[in-house]
Amino acid sequence: METQPSSDNGYAGNNTSSEENLKRQKEIDAWLPITSSRNAKWWYSAFHNVTAMVGAGVLSLPYALSELGWGPGVAILVLSWIITLYTLWQMVEMHEMVPGKRFDRYHELGQYAFGEKLGLYIVVPQQLIVEVGVCIVYMVTGGKSLEKFHDTVCSTCKQIKLTYFIMIFASVHFVLSHLPNFNSISGVSLAAAVMSLSYSTIAWGASVAKGVQPEVQYGYKAKTAAGTVFNFFSGLGDIAFAYAGHNVVLEIQATIPSTPEKPSKGPMWKGVIVAYIVVALCYFPVALIGYWMFGNSIEDNILISLEKPAWLIAMANIFVVIHVIGSYQIYAMPVFDMIETVLVKKLNFRPSTTLRFFVRNFYHLRCLLPLPFPSLVVFSDFSEDLPLHQQHTFCLASYGLPSTNQRNSDYHGGLTGSASYLVYA
Repeated sequence: METQPSSDNGYAGNNTSSEENLKRQKEIDAWLPITSSRNAKWWYSAFHNVTAMVGAGVLSLPYALSELGWGPGVAILVLSWIITLYTLWQMVEMHEMVPGKRFDRYHELGQYAFGEKLGLYIVVPQQLIVEVGVCIVYMVTGGKSLEKFHDTVCSTCKQIKLTYFIMIFASVHFVLSHLPNFNSISGVSLAAAVMSLSYSTIAWGASVAKGVQPEVQYGYKAKTAAGTVFNFFSGLGDIAFAYAGHNVVLEIQATIPSTPEKPSKGPMWKGVIVAYIVVALCYFPVALIGYWMFGNSIEDNILISLEKPAWLIAMANIFVVIHVIGSYQIYAMPVFDMIETVLVKKLNFRPSTTLRFFVRNFYHLRCLLPLPFPSLVVFSDFSEDLPLHQQHTFCLASYGLPSTNQRNSDYHGGLTGSASYLVYA
């Protein structure tokens, strides 16, 4: 009889402790950038997805076709659009496939599919390679586009090193990165989405105005079989990079409100459809018209091939700068969330503006640090700034992992990821 009060007190104590832990977790979730705001509309999904996917890599698609050839190039371009739309649909469906639970982050879905530890080991390294890699590449791309803008509008001015343009581009992010969450960067993302459509239109419109070039050729440039094969795989990498964007899909959907009656997948999918229509309007005209007009003499950045009119090329380059500013923020936000989650949940730091200030500034500095090293800037443009293993990761993250996650979750009858992944395996 004497033990009963002790047992009740122990149960009450455990109850209180659980309630306190639950309250603390809710407070942390209300502070973290991915889960702090869930009032996004369907059109937020549209322009976030456009900003994440339609990167400056679209300007290298004509060059990719020159490496692949008309038949394979067009087929792969269209297949990539279809396959990545399908795998994106899978991710939208899987966001709330477990009743009462939302997979707000890519790695949470991976943990559900592969297990708590294995899911982290499989997903997090690849996600970080893509997201941090994109941020570094966009630092270079933004700097290069600023340099091209400067050289175009002031061809007689003194030359300025690329490093300084990259630092100018990076300085913008030391301000924008302190916007707390996805919804707070919606204006930046909208501007970036508009810019991506704008510079894509300039690229193919100016190509049409210039017309088919004299003695244009559409054969493979390489003189040897090995060179042709190497260029073919390089073209695959260009297209894979152009269709990257799946790494932030779950995080974008996490910002949309959801109830049992109105799950988030409805507005999210509506936004995705609009985004993919914009993707088609950007990718197919630039790739097909650019290659048609210039053939295999096309440069790896179509704006270089165009050259004139100077004012239009300068405008396109400044549009690229504005776009990659928004895209950088889209890809950086999940990384901020990962770092801040570890610091607050695992290392018990107190959620604060000061902590966020140091974390995000440190991240931007870390993205800048590799840039003086030639291995990251030796290549000419866009996807070529990515090492081979990062291009492979883009393929796997956008084409393979969503289907594999769905298979391992025994969802919709065990759909496999093999068909998706074989395209670029």
